[in-house]
Amino acid sequence: MTPESHAPTGTDGPRLEPPPGCPAHGLGPGGLHRLHESEDLGALYEKLREEHGPVAPVLLHDDVPIWIVLGHTENLHMVRSPSQFCRDSRIWTPLREGLVKPDHPLMPHIAWQPIASHAEGDEHKRLRGAVMGAISTIDFRSLRRYINRSTQAIVNRFCERGEADLVSQFTEHLPMAVMCEILGMPDEYNDRLVEAARDALKGTETAIASHAYVMEALSRLTALRRAQPEEDLASYLITHPARLTDDEVREHLRLVLFAAYEATTNLLSNVLLTVLIDPRFRAQLNGGQMTVPEAVEQSLWNEPPFSTVFAYFAKQETELGGQRIRRGDGLLFAPLPANVDPRVRPDLKASMQGNRSHLAFGGGPHECPGQDIGRSIADVGVDALLLRLPDVELDCDQEDLRWTSSIASRHLVELPVQFSPKPPQDVSETPHHKVMPAQRSDWQISISQPEPQPAPAAAQPQPQPEPQPEPAFAQPQPVAVPPPPAAAEPVRPRGVWQRLLLWWRGH
Repeated sequence: MTPESHAPTGTDGPRLEPPPGCPAHGLGPGGLHRLHESEDLGALYEKLREEHGPVAPVLLHDDVPIWIVLGHTENLHMVRSPSQFCRDSRIWTPLREGLVKPDHPLMPHIAWQPIASHAEGDEHKRLRGAVMGAISTIDFRSLRRYINRSTQAIVNRFCERGEADLVSQFTEHLPMAVMCEILGMPDEYNDRLVEAARDALKGTETAIASHAYVMEALSRLTALRRAQPEEDLASYLITHPARLTDDEVREHLRLVLFAAYEATTNLLSNVLLTVLIDPRFRAQLNGGQMTVPEAVEQSLWNEPPFSTVFAYFAKQETELGGQRIRRGDGLLFAPLPANVDPRVRPDLKASMQGNRSHLAFGGGPHECPGQDIGRSIADVGVDALLLRLPDVELDCDQEDLRWTSSIASRHLVELPVQFSPKPPQDVSETPHHKVMPAQRSDWQISISQPEPQPAPAAAQPQPQPEPQPEPAFAQPQPVAVPPPPAAAEPVRPRGVWQRLLLWWRGH
C-alpha cells in the first residue's frame, strides 16, 4: 500500500497537501498525517473524520502508510469479518516490501507471533481455547479478595502522609501486582518490571530492550512451571490439552500481562480522575444512583484504555467506509474515535449507563479474553480506595494535569491528591469507615418478666419481697391477676321506632 492508494475511490478531489503557508509539521508524503507526531490525537481523529469519513489514511513511524478506522459500525464490521480481515501481519504489503524495518518502534506489536490474536481457523481455536481454558480456572471470588488485600497493602504505603500521586503510587502498581499473582510470578513484581512494561508499550527508543527484559522474566516462569506446575495461569497453559510449546506459552503470558496491565492502569486512572473532577459523577456514586462497575463502564465509553490496536490486514480487495481497501493493506482498530462516533453518540454528555456496546475490549473472534480480570481490578480497586479514603480530593488545578500520548493509548502522568491521614490497615480486613463495637462476652438467654398489671381498688396486692438475682433460664414469678369483670347482660337491639326518636332528638 502506498500513500497514493489512500485517495478515495472514484473521486477527483484535490490532493491531500497542506495549503500555502501552513506548517508541514505532522504531515508526510501526500499530505498524510503522521499519527506519532500529533500532540492531540483526539482532535486529529475528528479532523480526519471530517475530511475522509469513517476510514482515513494516515502514516506511522518511518512514513509507513496505514488506514485508521474511525467509525463505530466500520470497526465492528472489520473485527467481525474474519473472511475479509485478519491479524496476520505477514500479508502486510509494507512489511513484505521492506518498508517496515526490524527496529521499527511498533514492531513488538505488529510482528507476527505464535499467539491466538494473530492466528486464524483451527490454529486460532487451539490457542484461544487454551487461553480461555486457563482463564476459566480463575476463582473470581478469591481474586477479588486478593485485589482488595493488594489495594490495602498499596494504600498503606501512603495513607499516613495525607497526600499521594495515585498514578505512580497506586494505578501503576495494583494491576501488575494482581497480574503477577495470576500468572504465578509474584516474586518478580517490582518497580523495574512496572517500568519495563510501560516503556515497552509506549513505542519509545528503548521499547525493544524493555520488551526483552519482560520476556526474560516470562521465560524463567515458563521453564519453572514446566518443571513444577502449580495452581496458576502459567501452569494451566502448560498442562492444557492443546499442548502449547514453551514459545507459545511465553508469548501468551506476555499478551495477557501487557494487555491487562496497560488497559487496567489507564482504566483505574481514568475512573479516579472522573470521580475527583466531576461532582455529579461522585454524587451519583455516593448517593447510590451509580455503582462502581457502572462508573467503570461509563469510563470505558469516554476514555477507552487503548486508543488504537495494531492491527488488522485486508485478505482481499474490499471496501470499508467508502474507501477502497486493497489486499495487504493495514488497518488500525480504533476504539477511541469509534466510541465518540456522532452516529452512535450524538450527545457526548449523555449518560451511557447500562450500555456495554463500547469497543474498549474489541469484538469478534479476537475480543479480549481477559476483560473480566480488568473489570474486577477496576471495580474492587476503585471501591476499596474510595472507602478507605472517602475525603480524597484533587490536589492541583485540573488544567495542570499532564498526559503522555502514544498511538496506542493516552496515559495520565500523575494524579496528585490530598486526604485526611489514615492509619495503616490490616490487609486481611475488609475496608470500612469505623471500628465495629466489641461483642458482649457474657451474652445469655433468659425469659423476660411480664410487667404486673394494676390491681383493682378492692384487692390491693400483697407487698412483694425484694427481688433477688436469677440464674439464666429462670422461671417467671407468679403475679397478681385481677379477677375477670362480671359478665354484662346482652344488649337488645333497638327497634325502628326507638331509633327514629333518637334521631329526632339529635342523638
